[in-house]
Amino acid sequence: ILNYDIMARFRRRTCIILLLFILFICSIMMALKTLRPDRAGFGDPFGLGLLPELQQRTVLLDSKQNSLNRAQGDTVTHASNLHSIAVNTVKASMSAVKKLEEELSSPNYNFHIFYYTWYGNPQFDGKYIHWNHPLLPHWDPKIANNYPKGRHNPPEDIGANFYPELGSYSSKDPTVIEAHMKQMRSASTGVIVLSWYPPGMADENGEPTDDLVPVVLDYAHKYNLKVTFHIEPYKDRDDRSMYHNVKYIIDRYGSHPAFYRHKTSTGRLLPMFYVYDSYVTIPEIWANLLTVSGSQSIRNTPYDALFIALLVEERHKHDIHRSGFDGMYTYFATNGFSYGSSHHNWASLKAFCDSNNLMFIPSVGPGYIDTSIRPWNNHNTRNRVNGKYYETAFSAALLVRPEIISITSFNEWHEGTQIEKAVPKRTGQMVYLDYKPHKPNVYLELTQKWSEKYRKEQEQWLM
Repeated sequence: ILNYDIMARFRRRTCIILLLFILFICSIMMALKTLRPDRAGFGDPFGLGLLPELQQRTVLLDSKQNSLNRAQGDTVTHASNLHSIAVNTVKASMSAVKKLEEELSSPNYNFHIFYYTWYGNPQFDGKYIHWNHPLLPHWDPKIANNYPKGRHNPPEDIGANFYPELGSYSSKDPTVIEAHMKQMRSASTGVIVLSWYPPGMADENGEPTDDLVPVVLDYAHKYNLKVTFHIEPYKDRDDRSMYHNVKYIIDRYGSHPAFYRHKTSTGRLLPMFYVYDSYVTIPEIWANLLTVSGSQSIRNTPYDALFIALLVEERHKHDIHRSGFDGMYTYFATNGFSYGSSHHNWASLKAFCDSNNLMFIPSVGPGYIDTSIRPWNNHNTRNRVNGKYYETAFSAALLVRPEIISITSFNEWHEGTQIEKAVPKRTGQMVYLDYKPHKPNVYLELTQKWSEKYRKEQEQWLM
């Protein structure tokens, strides 16, 4: 009996030890399975599935190489390839964006930001575009003779007082467009106001960029941003050409999910167009397009929209009203430079708009400096004061309770109004300005801060 008890206890102890050992092995196997990356196969770098940003970067580098291989093709084919690259890249990295969505603030569709796609470099465009901006002479020859002439020589010497973190980039580079969309989304802006010329047309220092619109729309949609159009003052712009421009834009891009439509007080969803230098054209011409009785009237047609005019001088407010515009914006980031850009005039402009059923869209900016292209224009420089100038502009805008605030700008580097990331840089004879003591993303963070503040205050206005 004694031997039987000893053997029974021994068997129980052995079973318990064996069971604990099996449980230990199972635990290890489960832990290893948890650590194993999704879709790992032979040759896959371990952990790649845990790094969506790395996957995204790999896809973008492949896309960049593909676009380089096609850079010598004809314009139409190149545009098609750019669009194809964008579509494939967007699809390939949507998982990364879903993760990003959880980290970023939601887009504020009442924050509109001016965006330029006119930059080029030899890698993507065969030459530098806009970074090599000429030095513009003063209109008075006596003053002009006191300042240097010529043009900038990238990549070290560019037509800007700050230097971009992305370098002298091309607006056609998919990795650049991707980075820009990510930055704008991180700033909690919602609507990109895209500088636009009709097909085949451009500013005097640039090249046509309409073929980039589909790519911008695709990347904007990826980051849940919307795109509207900033129609530039191209040659012979009038009521007839504008009608065709608006029709072209809506027919070609209006069905894209990133195409911006604004909900009016009457519940209509309408496209919006900012019209730069609108005051150059007389009110009677605009009225042909923008009033119900006009000879080229766009009102109550499939191409009706909200048209926002640029106000510079005080008298322009009456011209804007007579022309049939739906609202006005101030654009310039230079407090005191013009009547419209002076913060202390915004309250009276808002009151005028309210009494005439117009939208007032003040434009805020982080500062202004354009002496890299207008060396004689020091008196219009507005120091950033480490972000205080920007915050003062936002504070002034919120005081008038606008429906929309516009931001000048994301990347107008020539005039130093950019909030895009900039880095310190020193070359032979040039020391670029920078955002120190803050980080390169300081103006994106300030924009995000004021976007949230605006959202909260807007809730109070509506109560």
